[in-house]
Amino acid sequence: MDRLPPLRLLTTFEAVSRHGSMREAAARLNVTQPAISQSLKALEDHIGAPLIDRAVRPARLTEMGEILARAVRGGLGQITAAVENIRTLHNSGSGQVTVSCTLGMASYWLMPRLHTFYACHPDITVNVQAPATDMPVLAPGVDIALRYGTGGWKEGETHRLFTEQVCPVGAPDLVARLQATHTGLDRAPLIHVRSQNNQHWAGWEDYLRLRGISRHHMAGQSFNNYVQAAQAVLDGRGLMLGWRSITGSAVRDGALVPWPDGALDLGTAYFVTGTADLSNSGRAFLDWIKSVELTQQEASD
Repeated sequence: MDRLPPLRLLTTFEAVSRHGSMREAAARLNVTQPAISQSLKALEDHIGAPLIDRAVRPARLTEMGEILARAVRGGLGQITAAVENIRTLHNSGSGQVTVSCTLGMASYWLMPRLHTFYACHPDITVNVQAPATDMPVLAPGVDIALRYGTGGWKEGETHRLFTEQVCPVGAPDLVARLQATHTGLDRAPLIHVRSQNNQHWAGWEDYLRLRGISRHHMAGQSFNNYVQAAQAVLDGRGLMLGWRSITGSAVRDGALVPWPDGALDLGTAYFVTGTADLSNSGRAFLDWIKSVELTQQEASD
């Protein structure tokens, strides 16, 4: 750590590399241009290599300067993110709750319902995170996780929200055309969601195998998330496997229709898990999300 340059020199260097000139960096940092020049010379002396090519006008970064600029930019970015996370953790009890879920769940299930939470709790802010993984966890800074699977998570307090069934869905015109021509799932155009972060959701191969449907060619459009895939399905490009949390509202609105007799129960469900030390804000959100699903189930019975 003793070999690291002083942070003030690195921040000055980052400003110069970002704005492309010492004059602009000086104006942004509210210092004189000679002070910027002195800081850059001190940084070069510390590192033992030229970072600025002063033989050209305007001066520009050397190859070694570019290497350092990329590292400093990334490092300062990580420090900034860490500071924001610390602030979030510190303020978690003051009207803030952070929820982690998949992008599909956030886009199609949670966000359309959040207005009812804010109507009851206008003083609470809900921060929604959609990590790359399809299995959100209670990482530092996350109060509540919405997860799909069979349950059995050990951390925190877990409640079952609703049972999930998978069913192929498609645009009404496409499904009607396939039915009229007697084109079954063994030949229908398919939309796939394939990603290394999508390991806990069944794919077309799993669905067709469980339904006992043989298909020789599995080719079709592939996407790495359900938001993109759902748009392709709405455009009539093919059928996708639909879950209640992702395609349920589109089916209710008539934008998509389910494949006749295509529903399959995989024994999975959606769960909500809260940390063991939920704040009052987190507890309010947990109680709300359980009541939302209960109300919908009662209304549909």
